[in-house]
Amino acid sequence: MVCPSRGVWCALLGCGVMAALTARALLTGMAHGLFPALCAVALSIAVALSGWCVTGDRRSVCSIVRHYLSVRYVTRAGRQQRDTLERDTLSVRRVQEETLLRQLRDMKNTHYGCEYHFGSITDTVDFRKRHPITTYDHYEKLVQQVASGEEKVVVMETPTLTMTSGSSGCCKMLLNTKKTNSDYFLQGLSVCVDVMRKCFPGTMSLQTTFRVCYPSAERYSEAGLKIVAAPFSSEDTHHLCTSPAAILQVQNEHDALYLQLLFALKDRHVGVLESRFSCIVLDTFRLLEKHWEELADDVESGRISSRLHLDARLRLALEKRMKPDPVRGAELRTAITEGFEGIALRLWPHLHLIHSTDSGPHQIYGDGLRQHYCRGVPFYSPLYAASEGLIGVNLWPLQDRRHYLLCPRSMFFEFLPEEHLDTQHTLNTLSTLLMDEVEEGKNYELIITNASGLFRYRLGDVVKVVGFHNRCPVVEFLYRPSETLNVRGEKVNEALFLAALKKAVAQWPGAKLMDYCCAESGILGDSSGGAQPHYQVFLELRGVRNLTEEQRYKLDVCLQADCAIYRSFRIKGSIGPMRVQLVNEGAFLELKKHMISFCHTSPNTFQMQRVIRRKEYADFLLRKTVS
Repeated sequence: MVCPSRGVWCALLGCGVMAALTARALLTGMAHGLFPALCAVALSIAVALSGWCVTGDRRSVCSIVRHYLSVRYVTRAGRQQRDTLERDTLSVRRVQEETLLRQLRDMKNTHYGCEYHFGSITDTVDFRKRHPITTYDHYEKLVQQVASGEEKVVVMETPTLTMTSGSSGCCKMLLNTKKTNSDYFLQGLSVCVDVMRKCFPGTMSLQTTFRVCYPSAERYSEAGLKIVAAPFSSEDTHHLCTSPAAILQVQNEHDALYLQLLFALKDRHVGVLESRFSCIVLDTFRLLEKHWEELADDVESGRISSRLHLDARLRLALEKRMKPDPVRGAELRTAITEGFEGIALRLWPHLHLIHSTDSGPHQIYGDGLRQHYCRGVPFYSPLYAASEGLIGVNLWPLQDRRHYLLCPRSMFFEFLPEEHLDTQHTLNTLSTLLMDEVEEGKNYELIITNASGLFRYRLGDVVKVVGFHNRCPVVEFLYRPSETLNVRGEKVNEALFLAALKKAVAQWPGAKLMDYCCAESGILGDSSGGAQPHYQVFLELRGVRNLTEEQRYKLDVCLQADCAIYRSFRIKGSIGPMRVQLVNEGAFLELKKHMISFCHTSPNTFQMQRVIRRKEYADFLLRKTVS
């Protein structure tokens, strides 16, 4: 929409700022060097906003100014943090020891710190001798003490409580501190903004962001401590987004997603589509495919569908933000009637980037989006992070494989070689390696010490060291040991199985993988369908409704080719052929809801279990089988 008058107003605003600065300079005797700099800032605001408003959507001048200043602030912070990161990667041993000792010093007066004598630990060797490697069992009672109101148990401050994603079964409650949050934003997000500035310069414009997320109900512990579903909130930057903040009040997941999509569809100038995980982006486009006519009607009429059960006051507040727009409605209908392949760019012609994690368990969702809905749009998987804190940043967004530079100031890292994952005696020795001791091409489980009360904690993530940036390891997430198939001691991990599955799907004409999971036949009982132990594989595919037995067997053949141990067991007959079953469209979305309700985790952090261990989940998918 052309609006030169708003450009004039923006220019006048910039000139007004300059006039105010001039007056202040004259009244206060401001130094001559600073005054021209302030004038330059004011003029740059005027020029930038004026230029943008020629093509911008209907936004207030104040919102544009606020957007501009936010971008400038984060961009400057990103440059500074990137410089710090580059220096740190040259001296990882020193930086890691500083990080560890600072964390121990901050917690030395807690009950836990006194028990382990944190105040007298002087280096990393001393720490590793005194403190054992731990798992969640070590902290469960301590976290419960904090939740019940005890102070200074493992951290000095009063923390918030956060729930893990439940990817390894049921979610766990952890502590979340201000330091963990600040590290996430400064060392993580701001560095990613600097990466985006260089690789995707269009994202630095003043276009809006379509941020999509599910609602999270507020919860509190018995002592009144807030329990958050996602540890790192982005509410402070909500003013950059298409959705009104009032939508955050909507607790129904479907309705909240519908409303976020509706307000994004109103704005043809969306520049970035952002979500924590790519599975949520996929959910959004699937909702669009199902309700597009209703959404187009809402845009045209400037009203919100009566099908949504909204509080009357909330509905009124949201509809005030809408105006009838038959032109945009017609644009949407034209774009969608051409089909859904590549629909993202037809809906938002100025879309520069999909900003969402699409590595590890989310890889198949990113692949599906790139092949279908978001064809032609670049993807950036910015961070490797967990409920435990920031782990790494992706400095190479243009690479197909997702590699992350470990952040040496975020937490203290140790590395347990993959071959020792099941060797119990290593848990109390110095056999872990430090950042500068790992080898390229080797696989390790990450062990972390963070600012939120976890010490030598087995994270449960196995990564591959793919290289070094200066002297700092660059890693690729591979799998979680809990997601390993093992009916005869063969231990087929998630990365290995998915690679074989993708090769098999490529041999099924027209098939696109939407979702999958596996079960070991032992949990199925009489419904397993085979005498020998085997894998039960459930697939949701797009493009095919059935597979021949020969096509299904391709998956078994592909896994045998990639995994010598599995092949040897298959040849000996001690493992039977896997059973591949197709489930109906939407079955995994229903399973996801079932898992979330059971584990009490958040849909914003949920990760589908690739190896399901509960019989009820397998039985659920068996009931959804179509062939």
